[in-house]
Amino acid sequence: MLYSQAVPLSSLKIQEQVLLAPYTTLQVGGAVRYFLEVVNEAQVEEAVAFAREQNLPLFVLGGGSNLLVSDAGFDGVVLHIAIHGIKEHRESNVVLLEVGAGENWNAVVLYAVERGYAGVECLAGIPGNAGGTPVQNVGAYGQEIAETIAGVRAYDLESGGFVEFDSAECHFGYRRSLFNTEACGRYIITKVVYQLQPEGEPALRYADLQRHFKDKLDAGAQPSLRQVYDAVRSIREQKGMLAGQGGSDGRSAGSFFKNPVVPHSVLEKIAGTLSIDTNGIPHWPTTEGQIKLSAAWLIEKAGFARGFALGSAGISSRHTLALINRGNATAAEIFALRDAIQDKVKVLFGVQLEQEPVQLG
Repeated sequence: MLYSQAVPLSSLKIQEQVLLAPYTTLQVGGAVRYFLEVVNEAQVEEAVAFAREQNLPLFVLGGGSNLLVSDAGFDGVVLHIAIHGIKEHRESNVVLLEVGAGENWNAVVLYAVERGYAGVECLAGIPGNAGGTPVQNVGAYGQEIAETIAGVRAYDLESGGFVEFDSAECHFGYRRSLFNTEACGRYIITKVVYQLQPEGEPALRYADLQRHFKDKLDAGAQPSLRQVYDAVRSIREQKGMLAGQGGSDGRSAGSFFKNPVVPHSVLEKIAGTLSIDTNGIPHWPTTEGQIKLSAAWLIEKAGFARGFALGSAGISSRHTLALINRGNATAAEIFALRDAIQDKVKVLFGVQLEQEPVQLG
């Protein structure tokens, strides 16, 4: 038998030695010992019970857009979230969208935009599923998901029951939340609730979008939510960062490195190293009194240009932050390129670039 008869698994299909590469946007990685797809919360509980019966580690897989699986794979249980459904609730002047964690994220954005609900239009084209949005506090083009999340429902592996969080309890920060920091691995997200503004105006905080709509804005007009959605997808496609984009540039995990947050002294050191003024270095102030640097700029100044290749791994021809699978790349080749970039940036500028994708195996 594959599992103990003590665990009720009548509704679950258990697969063995399933290759994980097809379940990731980077399309690299080995096999997992057991693969379980869950479509409701009852199956989440059953899958957890199975993993415990087998005394194996459990990994929760959503859209696979922020994941790097080793060539050796994972000697454990992968729980693939396929919980779907979108429900609407009206509360005074806002709309609450209750979304299953397995819903495709871009489809959720399009659902909102087509109904005139503002709040996520700039997050179009981001790969992955809804359940992953609070984990990373996904953000792009002037919006962060922390601005719209009203609640998260999840299974607590420690208490053995379902719990709900409001936005404040998620402890959101730049590309971080409760779910990938102090409580990393503790919760399995099954549902996310987004608070959106009906008939709201689109967010036009980002320079790329302001340039895109310059003529319209100069004439005193506002683009529609759908126009902003389409513009964001177009900009992402030009940069090779659009969900579902074909070609080798489309085989990536999105932004591979986080933009580093550092003290002002580091900015001055970099300026001295390159013999330039600090104004020539892309940087932004943070609420913590430090500065955020452009990881892409640091990588390019370290000698890694767009299109750089190392074996079958490479840097996107459209965006320096995206490491790509140029075709049949191994995880080892991706790791080698990552290490080369991190080492060079650290030696030249004293900045440690942090990997954004989760590593499994």
